Amino acid sequence: MKKKLIALIWVFIPLSLFAQEKIDRKSVVSRHNVKITEVDTLNSLSLGNGRFAMTMDVTGLQTFPEYYHKGVPLGTMSEWGWHSFPTDKEYSIEQTMKPVASHGREIPYARQWPSGTREWEAANYLRQNPHRIHLATLGWQIKKSDGSLIEVKDIKNIDQTLNLWNGELISKFEIEGVPVEVISFVSQTKDELGVKVSSKLISEGRLALTINYPFPTNQFLDEAVYFDEEEAKRLKLTKSGKQKFTIERNLDTTEYFTNYTSSLNLKSVESTDKGYLIKPERSKDTWSFITSFSPKNNQPSNIGFEKVQNEEHKAFNQFWNSGGMIDLGETKDARAKEIERRMILSLYLTKINCGGSSPPQETGLNSNSWYGKPHMEMAWWHGVHFALWGRPEILEKQMEWYFRSFEGAKAIAKRQGFEGVRWQKMTDNNGGETASSVGSYLLWQQPHIIYFSELIYRVKSNEQTLKKYAELVEETANFMADFAWYDPDLKRYILGVGVIPAQERFDPVETFNPTYELAYWRWALETAQKWRERQGLKRNEKWDKVLKELSPLPQKDGLYLATESAKDSYTTTKFMTDHPSVLGTYGMLPYTKGLDKEVMKNTFNKIWDDWEWHDTWGWDFPMTAMTATRLGYPEKAVDALLMPITTNTYLKNGQNYQTDRLRLYLPGNGGVLIALAMMAAGTDETTKPHPGFPDDWKMKFEGLTKMP
Repeated sequence: MKKKLIALIWVFIPLSLFAQEKIDRKSVVSRHNVKITEVDTLNSLSLGNGRFAMTMDVTGLQTFPEYYHKGVPLGTMSEWGWHSFPTDKEYSIEQTMKPVASHGREIPYARQWPSGTREWEAANYLRQNPHRIHLATLGWQIKKSDGSLIEVKDIKNIDQTLNLWNGELISKFEIEGVPVEVISFVSQTKDELGVKVSSKLISEGRLALTINYPFPTNQFLDEAVYFDEEEAKRLKLTKSGKQKFTIERNLDTTEYFTNYTSSLNLKSVESTDKGYLIKPERSKDTWSFITSFSPKNNQPSNIGFEKVQNEEHKAFNQFWNSGGMIDLGETKDARAKEIERRMILSLYLTKINCGGSSPPQETGLNSNSWYGKPHMEMAWWHGVHFALWGRPEILEKQMEWYFRSFEGAKAIAKRQGFEGVRWQKMTDNNGGETASSVGSYLLWQQPHIIYFSELIYRVKSNEQTLKKYAELVEETANFMADFAWYDPDLKRYILGVGVIPAQERFDPVETFNPTYELAYWRWALETAQKWRERQGLKRNEKWDKVLKELSPLPQKDGLYLATESAKDSYTTTKFMTDHPSVLGTYGMLPYTKGLDKEVMKNTFNKIWDDWEWHDTWGWDFPMTAMTATRLGYPEKAVDALLMPITTNTYLKNGQNYQTDRLRLYLPGNGGVLIALAMMAAGTDETTKPHPGFPDDWKMKFEGLTKMP
């Protein structure tokens, strides 16, 4: 009894005391301002509002996109800017189907096909369309004293600062000894860029602005460097006096507008083969302008640069003063500074990329990966941290996708002969379905909406929350219970065959009962039952039957297997690569019935020692830190976050570098924030404050919510 009392005291007293310590937030944020003093193509800097973002080079604009395109590209993307290539053929998801013998019958899955077949054409078109587009690139055209245009090598004495507290980029450099200072920011309420440039180059007639329009590609990546020779025909310029104009772009069925307002009279606006060249009058050495993008034909702004700048500063200050914060500034351990840097930059990058009404793509609003499409299994890493860091409204905004995509998800389940809704994996903002030889067989995106709904309910425990998400929770659980198949030989419910786990290394034709997914199924069905009870409804009998007879977590030799069908989970090299998702069983998830913590400890230690960590992804390291925290290994939680592996690299700009193909990866940033929230605030099971940090770390935190 005495031990239980002490545990309760630790739960309620120290946690609240630590949470109430006041943090000098501006100091914490500002000590991680990003400083750039040389041209570094991996460390371009982004500005945005969550629905629209632009990435800038050392000139404070997008002057050298070709030079940067193999680094972190200079993109301009929005939530609404999508395009499809026209085709005279009819393509449907049904053309990509191939059945898998599962659940005692044949179940159709939308998959990729060998090159040259009709099925291949359909699958490729649906993967590539619609795709997110780059709206435009804005850059300086600067002439040297001999009249030639500058190149990257001509940019000297670079001194660039991303002021995180104000969300503003200040770029200083020299051209032939002539100073140039550029202030850039993105409005937090509109999809618009504010810029002020100060330099004698303006009055000398040597500085102008280009607005160019990249043409979309049908490639995995789109880095805003491909231009089409027909572009001028797609553009129409309308002037509104001497300081304003509108550009209308018609790209097949995609139409949008660029509105521009200048502080100086414009000497000329000249059409080019890529867009327009804007030259100001040579009356002053300071020039400011506002450039906005919209799918509607709005008028150019009448609001001046300073007013928009003040509003943007105020919005960013409010962001940093709200929500959660951790201060590790007084910790002597050298690791603390880097963890805090990653935290602050991840808060910034997820703020400017993830505030739309759909989860973002994995490269956010910087450049396309997977044709710009969101992957719904990644929604967990894009959204959970917002609830834990005191910003549940951003998670709720992302969850609007589920309402728009409900009918499509219902159609997938019906086509496969299941009840409820089966959520899409690789999709678009309207829930379009994509053929994939991996994604179509994934399961772990299915329970996410139940997890999200539960997080929201923990913050807003009212009837309105229950009513809003009840149908999503119910129909998601209906599919989950129906997908669990009673194997007459094993005499228990199994998941599969016809599945690929989160660790994408297994053949769907053979795979069943992945450990993490089994635990997630159990947690989500039990949570869905709680949702029924909160609404005064009886527990669903079918769900309870599945819960009662669901397969136990598969293990062998005292270790949890990746899947029950892979007895060689730890002896086949291929199965020791990619995501060690078995750790998510007790890391991303809380304790579930039947979990043996000693077996999980053995599994954690095996993976820690023997995993092929060089063949992993950015979110694997925070996931490992989460499991370490739940198991009571704070030193390993910290070490996991800082494991010296390429895919765990966080650049100066905070981007999570993966490979030459994928130079930024937002799930890593989201994962850092989820792990740190757990390590600081704990979980429903923890009995001491900041359980994921060593005892000798001096820290403060506030505004964080516990993990389930």
